[in-house]
Amino acid sequence: MHILFLSHYFPPEVNAPASRTYEHCVRWAQAGHDVTVLTCQPNCPDGIIYPGYKNSFRRQVEFVDGVRIVRVWTYLAANTGTVRRISNYLSYMLSAILASIRLPRPDVVVATSPQFFCGWAGVWVARLKRVPLVLEIRDIWPESIRITGAIKNGLVLRLLEYMEQWMYQGAHHIVAVGNGYRANITEKVDMSDRISVITNGVDVRKFVSHEPDPQLRRSWGMANKFVCAYIGTIGMAHGLQVVVKAAEILRRKGRTDIGFLLVGDGSLRGRLADEVKQAGLDEMVVFAGRKPREQIPAILGSSDACLIHLKSCQLFTTVIPSKIFEALAMGRPIIMGVKGESRRIVMEAGAGLEMEPDSPDSLALAVETLADNATLRSQLGRAARGFVAQHYDRNVLANKYLDLLECIADGGEAIKLTQPAAGQDMRSPDRKAA
Repeated sequence: MHILFLSHYFPPEVNAPASRTYEHCVRWAQAGHDVTVLTCQPNCPDGIIYPGYKNSFRRQVEFVDGVRIVRVWTYLAANTGTVRRISNYLSYMLSAILASIRLPRPDVVVATSPQFFCGWAGVWVARLKRVPLVLEIRDIWPESIRITGAIKNGLVLRLLEYMEQWMYQGAHHIVAVGNGYRANITEKVDMSDRISVITNGVDVRKFVSHEPDPQLRRSWGMANKFVCAYIGTIGMAHGLQVVVKAAEILRRKGRTDIGFLLVGDGSLRGRLADEVKQAGLDEMVVFAGRKPREQIPAILGSSDACLIHLKSCQLFTTVIPSKIFEALAMGRPIIMGVKGESRRIVMEAGAGLEMEPDSPDSLALAVETLADNATLRSQLGRAARGFVAQHYDRNVLANKYLDLLECIADGGEAIKLTQPAAGQDMRSPDRKAA
């Protein structure tokens, strides 16, 4: 089978869409399939091309772990500024459609969102190639940008919402990364029999719990602190102002033995760093910057707890951040600042403590509780590792996804997979006509 996968992001970029696409495509290639990824030159989040790459109108081809990577030109833009970012997204859509003309006809096209126009590129490429489209939904867009305030023009938002529905209806099948996403989509379009749920997961062979690295902790200036790490995008949706305010609360209580490590980059990193400096919290809140993917296990393993947080809103109750599974695999207790399906997973695993999103007092209490109770940390960590290995192994999930693609490419019945709550049987999916 020849699979053509459209993704705006791909390694060496280290965000969640890039990682999920890579992890699945490599496994499909290892299973003997011909996998092509149509993507951009790596430049996220700064809009600056990574060393060794060139943003050329001539497409560039490379092979990564058995996967053919075709990189196309895009208008470059940092992960800030709505107009420039949308220009970046639109340029990828156009470049991907044009580049696909010269590519061999695949058996199935997969397009992943975010970003939104990558999904639309998949619609047009699948029509040009006259093959089925599987649309992967990792973000409910434009609803998410309405909530974060990135676009406020009502007319533009309504137009994008119409385009969202057309995009869904243009797919032969939709793969959502959570049951909440599936419910959101079915409220907008009548296609519940053509939506499957395949969550994110983790390679439990790469993410293995280990003792903290003293040298790494010293490099953060946190050799003798309890370290609560946040790893991921520092953007409008993530509400990380709560960390700065929680650090102020802890300082007033004399808890300078606790520190927050923020690993990653995004549109609000500069503003948060300024707030930390002005408040004199440099020794309690440390920005480590963007790190290569291969360093993440070591960073997690050298932390004492992990923070998962999004702003408080109804839409984000449907989100399952992929970083949850990596923290679970590393046996690190989670401070869970996201309600809904994500919280259910962590609480069912017995792997963390709840906090109220956007509440500095709640965060400060949770991190103090873990810092003061080594027995509780150990208990939560052991439960985390066992749970994720049983229910969210990347190999198992990639194989389920591949079964779905094979059924669709063969023109037969598609397997509708709705991932159940942990502990329920996933081996008997319903079958629905694609």
